[in-house]
Amino acid sequence: MTLAIILVVAAALSLVLILRVAFSRTPQLSGRSNLSAQIHPIDVEAFRNLINIADDDFLRANLAARQFRAVRRARLRATAAYVLQAGRNAALLVRIGQAALAGSDPHTQQAARELINNALLLRRNAAFALLKIYAALAWPSTGLAVAGIADRYEHLSGSAMLLGRLQNPAAPVRLAARW
Repeated sequence: MTLAIILVVAAALSLVLILRVAFSRTPQLSGRSNLSAQIHPIDVEAFRNLINIADDDFLRANLAARQFRAVRRARLRATAAYVLQAGRNAALLVRIGQAALAGSDPHTQQAARELINNALLLRRNAAFALLKIYAALAWPSTGLAVAGIADRYEHLSGSAMLLGRLQNPAAPVRLAARW
């Protein structure tokens, strides 16, 4: 009974934290700072490796249950870090898109609207993915479906690069790290 109460309290606190991160205002950055310089590129291939279901199945089959849970929790914590960074990058891209809406070029404005929509969608999905990740941390043997975050992030990267090319062809925004 005590374990159940602890898990419920931990889940409630996690939910509050996730919702606070997801729906809080974007980070307060100085007006003079370059927003695109604040973006931290994500290694999408490494992220995809962490959320690969086949890797989890392989680990489950080849490790003892206790070892599997420990490895799974470590992978889930790393996944949460990637999702948090994707959410932070999305928040910055919303601000970049809002700034681009002030321009007079209709192509730039359309690209900015698409970027804002994609960034807001990714930010919302990242909040729900974090909820799933934290639930999986409590029950590491359960499945986890956050592959959509990587796909959505790559789509967002394309939107950001389009807007970057329209605004300044010499310096596109880079969201994905290539190693």
